[in-house]
Amino acid sequence: MQTSIRVLRRKGRHERTRKKVIGTADRPRLSVFRSHKHTTVQLIDDSSGKVVLSCSTGDSALRKQIRYGGNVEAAKTLGKLLAGQALSNGFKEIVFDRSGYFYHGRVKALAEAAREGGLQF
Repeated sequence: MQTSIRVLRRKGRHERTRKKVIGTADRPRLSVFRSHKHTTVQLIDDSSGKVVLSCSTGDSALRKQIRYGGNVEAAKTLGKLLAGQALSNGFKEIVFDRSGYFYHGRVKALAEAAREGGLQF
């Protein structure tokens, strides 16, 4: 099965971004992944190569609040949940990695909700 040109272009943007965006223990990288049904985010410490925190619209905690995980409303809810969990784990500043996706729609809604929740990036 061939990969579409759209996916290849996104992966190229993601590789260019990853050369510059690096998460540390004090300031982890917020990585975003979109699928058709869900949105997944991870806080990653690249210096140790570990995922510090992970949230998804497929998690049972969010499935009760949202009807469908692949829309802007679900991304807003996910951003607020992520901000609350990150602040409770002691992370106030993060580095945002949009993974090559354009900054609009779900990615923008997630980022703005995380900022409203108290994260700085």
